[in-house]
Amino acid sequence: MLGWPEIFGLGSAFHEADRMNTDEAKAVIEAALLSAQQPLEINDLRRLFDDSIPPDSIRALVDDIGFNWQTRSLRLVKVASGWRFQTAPEFARFLDRLAGEKPPKYSRAVMETLAIIAYRQPVTRGDIEEIRGVMVSPQIIRTLEERGWIEVIGHKDSVGRPSLFGTTRRFLDDMGLGALSQLPALEGAGSPADLPAQQAIDFDPPTVPALTHEPPAEPTDDFQLGGDAPQADPAPPAATPETRELP
Repeated sequence: MLGWPEIFGLGSAFHEADRMNTDEAKAVIEAALLSAQQPLEINDLRRLFDDSIPPDSIRALVDDIGFNWQTRSLRLVKVASGWRFQTAPEFARFLDRLAGEKPPKYSRAVMETLAIIAYRQPVTRGDIEEIRGVMVSPQIIRTLEERGWIEVIGHKDSVGRPSLFGTTRRFLDDMGLGALSQLPALEGAGSPADLPAQQAIDFDPPTVPALTHEPPAEPTDDFQLGGDAPQADPAPPAATPETRELP
């Protein structure tokens, strides 16, 4: 079986004793991913080999490992922070029986607020209230911030400079997503990638564009404050064709 020098064109730069075949390299990467406490990027995996293996080659090995685990109880998945192993969804109901603590349950108001931020970011608290039609308590925002799912990513250029909220990498990791574009599409709203506000989001954002709103409609001239309500003008008579007298 070919060793690393032959596979990656390193020739005789490596001593014979330092050679490692692909199966051995995959075993090293697999062990690192299985034991890691957080997702690992390709550059993290390169450090296992003193950066001697090119990124494309590491990615090819990772893809091969993922393919080999497709039919097993664990899956190798790509999330926002890198690669990680996680249990296959079909086994969740069994593993839940072993959990000492049940995962926290969040109120409908918390989940609606999170959904609005995820799909319409960047948004202010006022924007969220406008969409939900009710006040958003500070506790809801605090709960999502403490969970690490949202953060302040800028301020709106308007009176008071209200905070603009967006989701975090941890939100994507916890949801098993690699990017915001992988959010489920909203019914009648198209793909999340089609939302203009969301396309502008990035986790090292430049200046966040301010949201704009349509100005309120100007009152019409026939509405007067005080006094009786104006009566509607009678409808004009229907137009009739012009008639002429015959000579």
